[in-house]
Amino acid sequence: MARIKRGLVSHRKHKKLLFLTKGYRGTRSKLVKVAREAALHAGEYAFAGRKNKKRDFRRLWITRISEATKQNGISYSKFIAGLNKSNIKIDRKILSDLVLNDIEAFKKIVEMAQK
Repeated sequence: MARIKRGLVSHRKHKKLLFLTKGYRGTRSKLVKVAREAALHAGEYAFAGRKNKKRDFRRLWITRISEATKQNGISYSKFIAGLNKSNIKIDRKILSDLVLNDIEAFKKIVEMAQK
């Protein structure tokens, strides 16, 4: 049976892994075993971060809308309830954008929700 040398495959895998961990501190960017652990953890943190980003943006939008509705004399919860009752289907991202860029249109939506 012929001898199989795996040096090429292993070297390629290690090189790819060390490229991923480039810039990490200490042995996390130099040693393969430690770098593998660091890359796995980094992937988990990145995955969680993508979920947290969605959560954070929703909180930001709700805060913006809440402040704008207070200035128009209605609470956030009553505003959202009014939107649902009047069958207005606008999500919080768009409402937040209206607060920033077109406050007059937002005021009209608030009036419609109050009726």
